[in-house]
Amino acid sequence: MSQSRPVSSSPFTHPLVSRRCALQAGAVGILGLGGNHLEALRAADSAQGLPAKARSVIYIFLSGGLAQQDSFDLKPEAPRGIRGDFNPIDTKTPGIQICEHLPMLAERSDLWALCRSLTHPHNNHSEGHTAMLTGKSLMPVGYNGSLPQPIDWPSILSVGGALTTPRNNLPPAVVLPEKIVHNTGRTLPGQFGGIMGRRRDPWFLESSRFEPKSYGAYPDYNFDHVAGPIARKQEVFEAPSLNLPQDFSTGRLNNRLDLLKGIDQQRADLERYAQVEQFDRFRQRAVSLLTDARVKRSFDVSDVDPKVLDRYGRNSFGWSLLMSRRLVEAGVNLVQVNLGNNESWDTHGNAFPNLKNYLFPPMDRSVSALLDDLRDHGLLDSTLVVMAGEFGRTPHVSGGSHAYKSPGRDHWGGVQTVWFAGGGIRGGTVVGSSDKYAGYPATDAQKPENMAATIYQSLGLPETAAWHDDLNRPHHIYDGDPIPGLI
Repeated sequence: MSQSRPVSSSPFTHPLVSRRCALQAGAVGILGLGGNHLEALRAADSAQGLPAKARSVIYIFLSGGLAQQDSFDLKPEAPRGIRGDFNPIDTKTPGIQICEHLPMLAERSDLWALCRSLTHPHNNHSEGHTAMLTGKSLMPVGYNGSLPQPIDWPSILSVGGALTTPRNNLPPAVVLPEKIVHNTGRTLPGQFGGIMGRRRDPWFLESSRFEPKSYGAYPDYNFDHVAGPIARKQEVFEAPSLNLPQDFSTGRLNNRLDLLKGIDQQRADLERYAQVEQFDRFRQRAVSLLTDARVKRSFDVSDVDPKVLDRYGRNSFGWSLLMSRRLVEAGVNLVQVNLGNNESWDTHGNAFPNLKNYLFPPMDRSVSALLDDLRDHGLLDSTLVVMAGEFGRTPHVSGGSHAYKSPGRDHWGGVQTVWFAGGGIRGGTVVGSSDKYAGYPATDAQKPENMAATIYQSLGLPETAAWHDDLNRPHHIYDGDPIPGLI
């Protein structure tokens, strides 16, 4: 699965560390906590041209698929069966209109840009998730849409996390508030390390509690796609447990004593297989993640000023995006925020009341608050924010199944709008266009590969960037050019 381009000049050709030694490093390597053997690798990166100033990315993922013609690419002149129920409103930027139910984002259009022409060939959730979470339009040989496998492409977060330098004892790539798992129990492929190995999985902060059959932003916006609103429950967003991932050993570490024993064993193994000095620093960094109050505070939104919580919204969308800002500020390089469990944006039926009442309000508020907060903390210029789903929705409004009370739209990979902000993005910009029915790109067609390249470019990764597998085979990360005109 490696690429054939020459890599002799790749800045990511590091001093070799055996696979066994890397595995001996265990969870400390997974978390990117550092150690003398890793410091040498980071020094090599810095010496060969990585940016001195760290860059960050927040990837907001709308699992289920956002309807482009009901959000950021309305077609008010289209026939009734195409344009849907919503009207466009003017934004702060002359000539750009978006949905009437996104008024707060409309007021901030000078801070964001749109690509209205991203396309891929997939109309199934699994393939769509994989394409948009990995930046690969074609599925790997042996792909199984119902089961993540070691042959899968690595996620964008896995690649970016592997090739950027961890900071402040924090994981380089974090996903919150949960993995994307459908309420049938099916875990969506594309979220993990895939062919990079489990050690390159992003760090999943399982920090939510939700009704398994509900959708949206609990507890304020719980709904059922068919039945509508469900009873509100007093559920809370939990500060995640700062334990190490399961890969550290045969079972999850349950307390700090187990952690210290495990690190002692790691030290013995490392001293046997590699010459590592001052291993105490290694231990201190690992322990600090679990015990340092300042580190833990980065993962905990329970102590936030109530006014800040009100700006973001007291729901899972608001809490998650507030945490993403705090993680970026603390030093995490990539954060993926899944806005809505169980493919919440999969609006086959009851699309317009569900978008109007349960999905757009918390998204509009929380994303707008994130923009303001990043700007007020001096982080907007150095943090790229991307918002997309696995695909768009069909141009025509369908009746859905008989269970739905009102129409909706079905899966559609033909075109979707991807939203960008920060990180040098030219605010008030629209790149590309869809046809008159928002069914296919009309100009400047882009692919998931171009979106991924835009993210990698924002992280400061050069065109020659590659990661190397256990046999030292290079896998180049750029499969397309960054989307032109955004930055």
